[in-house]
Amino acid sequence: MDLPELWAIFGPGVAGAVFGAGWWFWIDAVVCSSVKVSVVHYLPGIFASIASLMFNCVRKEDIDYSPYEEGEWRWKWLNFHLAFGLPNPSLNCRLKLWLFFAYVVSFVSLAASVGLLIQDSIVKTGPSVWTGTAGILQCVFVLIRSARRISRVIQVPGLTSLDGLVKVVL
Repeated sequence: MDLPELWAIFGPGVAGAVFGAGWWFWIDAVVCSSVKVSVVHYLPGIFASIASLMFNCVRKEDIDYSPYEEGEWRWKWLNFHLAFGLPNPSLNCRLKLWLFFAYVVSFVSLAASVGLLIQDSIVKTGPSVWTGTAGILQCVFVLIRSARRISRVIQVPGLTSLDGLVKVVL
């Protein structure tokens, strides 16, 4: 068996284990915290999980990578269709906007977890620094879980999957 076949067999299990490990870090930090953790600390991990689900909603076959079909004039028609409540003729445009929104949600959740770590390290009465660190680990692991899916959706010249990236890292 070659590497893509093995990845197709074991990839979903590895992705689920990474996702579970991210949430395990967070649950461990909340349980071991001596101070009650506020709801705000939960939000980055929840939104990272939502972003991961948003990435999984898009199939690679649905996206057209032709640069000539969607130019500036498409946005004028898109605004016209949205203004009058008409159906949008461009599914490709909606999918790209959906992926862009998923990227925004994922990076904002990561930035929020970093901000909460900084807040936890400055404020002595709040949760421990481990809670902030676990929040960052949670967001990173949840977003790494969807990295296989992201690499299948995004077309990178010369890189069809994360196999080349994994070989470089290892």
